[in-house]
Amino acid sequence: MSDAIRIDALLKAATNRLESASDSPRLDAELLLARAIDMPRSYVFAHADEELDEQAVQRFNATLARRIAGEPMAYISGEKEFWSMQLMVSPATLVPRPDTEILVEQAIARVSRRAAMSVLDLGTGSGAIALAIARERPLSFVTATDISADALAIAVQNARQLDIANIEFVQGTWLEPVAGRRFDLIVSNPPYIAEDDPALAALTCEPRSALVSGPDGLDDIRLIATAALEVIAEDGVLLLEHGFEQAEAVAKILQLAGWSDVHCVKDLSGLPRVSSARRRT
Repeated sequence: MSDAIRIDALLKAATNRLESASDSPRLDAELLLARAIDMPRSYVFAHADEELDEQAVQRFNATLARRIAGEPMAYISGEKEFWSMQLMVSPATLVPRPDTEILVEQAIARVSRRAAMSVLDLGTGSGAIALAIARERPLSFVTATDISADALAIAVQNARQLDIANIEFVQGTWLEPVAGRRFDLIVSNPPYIAEDDPALAALTCEPRSALVSGPDGLDDIRLIATAALEVIAEDGVLLLEHGFEQAEAVAKILQLAGWSDVHCVKDLSGLPRVSSARRRT
């Protein structure tokens, strides 16, 4: 490659190289180039005939290689939008998915606007779910747990950047850090992929511990269904995200554990995604 190359030529070549690695190759190329030259994406449209120097091209090619290798754009940029919040993410956290906003919607619908309620988010990762609930319901207080210190460091930084104060982050395995306490609402997007699921081949950059949960993908949901009864308040609600093919199995797990009023809500694609249950009084 020559020392200087035009933006439009660079984007065209990069888009072609990204065809097999991305569902949005042109968009990815534009975002990566804008990042490489530290300019907004609109700049690459307005300056398509501008030539870039060798250092800028090298920076671009370095991130392009990471994307072609399958690394998510969110990890390359270090951020991801969720619930209209710009969140820091890292390989220590999952990349927040749009479907998880269904879990947030179901949660805030159950948290009062006018009264203080206690909410628990299990396996918070980047803090996406907990922060969305805390921001939407400022009178309530959200506790978020995660076993990963690295993930919690990202979540804490997100809370600071978003200036959300009605939240705390505690390290530990699922409900162990909150033993003896009581919560009006418990939410979780736990690992729910089976250990031999072929879908894992496309998720090698994300933490396996946040994805996989035993032979059928339901080990952590079984644990939460039982342990959550020890900290849920009377008439409290549990909300769990899970795979669309797991709704029936999750319902049985919840019912056997002693929960009532079990039902499932569909995601943006019309697939069963979030199950809710109430503590029997």
